[in-house]
Amino acid sequence: MFNTCFRSFALLLLIGLSLLTARAAEPLSSPTLRKIRDTGVIVLGYRVASAPFSYLDADLKPVGYSIELCERVVQAVRERLQLPELEAKMVSVSSATRMPMVANGAVDLECGITTHTAERQRIQAFSLTTFVAETRLLSKRQQPIRSVEDLRGQPVASTIATTSIQFLHQLNQTRELDMKILVGQDDKDAFRLLQTGRAVAYAMDDVLLRTWLAGSGRPQDYLISEASFSIEPYALGLAQGDPGFKQLVDEVLRALFRSGEIRRIYQRWFESPLPGSGLNLRLPMSPAFQRLIEQPSDSPDPAHYR
Repeated sequence: MFNTCFRSFALLLLIGLSLLTARAAEPLSSPTLRKIRDTGVIVLGYRVASAPFSYLDADLKPVGYSIELCERVVQAVRERLQLPELEAKMVSVSSATRMPMVANGAVDLECGITTHTAERQRIQAFSLTTFVAETRLLSKRQQPIRSVEDLRGQPVASTIATTSIQFLHQLNQTRELDMKILVGQDDKDAFRLLQTGRAVAYAMDDVLLRTWLAGSGRPQDYLISEASFSIEPYALGLAQGDPGFKQLVDEVLRALFRSGEIRRIYQRWFESPLPGSGLNLRLPMSPAFQRLIEQPSDSPDPAHYR
């Protein structure tokens, strides 16, 4: 009897050790996790002024909705690699630099406002979709721009290296609108082109337009078009060719969706005063995002989110 129990215990111990060994070896199949384990550092890319997703608070600390999601991923990486002291290094990225820095390995996880598209998928990988935005036009109320046709022959602004600027160029060509497209180096620069009258409209994702309006001091002077022109599924940026790291990131996001905690996180950043500014977007969760919570997806197809 004793020998039988001992053999059973030894077998269970051997199985347990085998599972632990397999778990410890698992990160070796992921180049990103292997690099993080070897360096003791995970590098997160953040945006300086893209509230409420990623921006600097009053203490110049990166905060925001996307940052919080990335922090949950960092904690999961610490647990997976058994590195409680793992350092999360924050690196500033812009519209122009974010994807190249992910692609060349300078950033392990991009925590900003990047739209997942099939074209961009050739450069980098993406997590499950984390937000669904729509492109709209912001204009001055005294000179309202309600449709793309209103832009015929007019100067219009957007931000460099964004899907919005690509959208404008495509429309200009396909509809022969003869628009003059002005390119801002960042969102603040593009919004300033509208403020100063150099552009009659600013094309950008609706949630970002709301943010800039809330901080403009005179939101009543502006108008956001009711018509939307494209659907923008945001996601966290990852290196290509690393399904192991993507699986870990997606597991974290899927758990937040499944538990309902994503709703509390959403409320903190879209329906409450923002840390560092006090601005409140008062933006209810869209039907598209609610559907996403129920059925998480990493599709780059805008039609999937209609």
